[in-house]
Amino acid sequence: MRQPAPPRSRPALVVIGGLPATGKSTVGRAVAHRLGASYLRIDTIEQSLFVFSAYGADTDALRHAVTHGLGYDVAYALAEDLLTQGLHVFAECVNPLKVTRDAWAAVARRTAAQFHEVELICSDPAEHAHRATTRTVDIPGLPLPTWQDITERDYAPWDRPHLTLDTAGKPPDHTITELSNALALTP
Repeated sequence: MRQPAPPRSRPALVVIGGLPATGKSTVGRAVAHRLGASYLRIDTIEQSLFVFSAYGADTDALRHAVTHGLGYDVAYALAEDLLTQGLHVFAECVNPLKVTRDAWAAVARRTAAQFHEVELICSDPAEHAHRATTRTVDIPGLPLPTWQDITERDYAPWDRPHLTLDTAGKPPDHTITELSNALALTP
């Protein structure tokens, strides 16, 4: 006799934010893979839009739209579609402002998804600077921010509880396990 499949938890939206070079892509991609979850990366979306803008007549308008949040808007819509299909979604982005954080929360509310906000930090400035200046690009054509760009970036403090993980002084596998355990999601 066949055993019934275990009940699946309701879909979860996990938003992994933080400054560039804190480990968001490495950690988010790995945990999403472990869970068989969808993975959305703002850098991928924005770079695709920038590349596409080279084909259009109004390149400046599209580049302006991307710079002012079009990539996030596309990601919110994709996340909503995936969540309504019952899939867990990991969204990886800097998520620098209250408005972006609130928009992600609204996606979770509209889809009745579990909502987990995660901020990765690197508390050691020397290590963070080293990561920023030695990492390689994994999205063709994506310009990486300089250390000065990162330190001068507009990044508002969080105004609500969220999970903060410090990646300084530890291998990525440690943070991957730490996040997996904290989320306690099932595939």
